[in-house]
Amino acid sequence: MIILDTHIWIWLINGDPRIKKPAILSQLNKAVKNSNIFIPAICLWEVAMTVSKKRISLSEDTLSWIKKASSAPGISVYPLTAEVAYESTRLPGDFHGDPADRLIAATARIIDGTLITFDKQILKYSKEGFLKTLN
Repeated sequence: MIILDTHIWIWLINGDPRIKKPAILSQLNKAVKNSNIFIPAICLWEVAMTVSKKRISLSEDTLSWIKKASSAPGISVYPLTAEVAYESTRLPGDFHGDPADRLIAATARIIDGTLITFDKQILKYSKEGFLKTLN
């Protein structure tokens, strides 16, 4: 299973060239065929918040973009479950305090998936062996 960090999800839907690395595209193509790409529920909030703070702009209104992007072929939203919420407060090792990142990492750990991210702090955490990532 593949889990997308918020920025990766945005890049994928918007066709950003930063996501066009062969290793990433190969994994995404396999996962799409099996509907094994998940967006942690917090990512929907994170997109809306990022737009509201004018850090990014989208090609259409935010709600429409989120609805379309979260129902793209092969993609499902993974809900904020009790297990994810709990895991986010008990991440092993030294994970930083950003609540959204904690929930994203917890989601990946709970479903034993591989998180695609370019976030340097998350990648550093992954090198400690607590999380599977691809970048």
